[in-house]
Amino acid sequence: MTPPRFEPFQDRLSRDIRNELSAALPQALSQNDLAPVKAVAARYLQQNLATPYVAYIETRLTGYAQALEMIARTGAQDALARALVFWDLGFFFEVHEILEQAWHGAQGAEKEILQALIRAAGFYIKGEYGYFEAGGKMANRAVTALEKNRQACTGFALDTLLESLRKRDPVPPKLL
Repeated sequence: MTPPRFEPFQDRLSRDIRNELSAALPQALSQNDLAPVKAVAARYLQQNLATPYVAYIETRLTGYAQALEMIARTGAQDALARALVFWDLGFFFEVHEILEQAWHGAQGAEKEILQALIRAAGFYIKGEYGYFEAGGKMANRAVTALEKNRQACTGFALDTLLESLRKRDPVPPKLL
């Protein structure tokens, strides 16, 4: 029997854990308190899960705490600034979740940039589980939109991101 592994594209429990933790994140960010995320984590940890699931949850709790601390220290208030903190910590699904909420209310170049960053994060989400080829279209679309809106792309290392996406570099760049 194959030991379980955390793989949200193939395993329902993995997907549920990932989605529920990240869904609790916006409330945690607005309250500057991890209580909503910890409640989700506690519910899963009570289930005597296999090691890969527990490790994922514990990594997220530690990383989210680190992100909240960095956000408080830097004063990052808008969705992009907060998402970039999560990006540099390697939490790309959370970047997607944070930016998607902002994307719904955005317009024009801002909307296109947010969508491009969501797609860039999607490339690395897919890559984390070995699906770089499947993420290639997302990377291409992200590059096109970021290039189109280059003048409006501020607050992050745009050229570094573009180079990484063009090369399909499996190692995500730091953007802050």
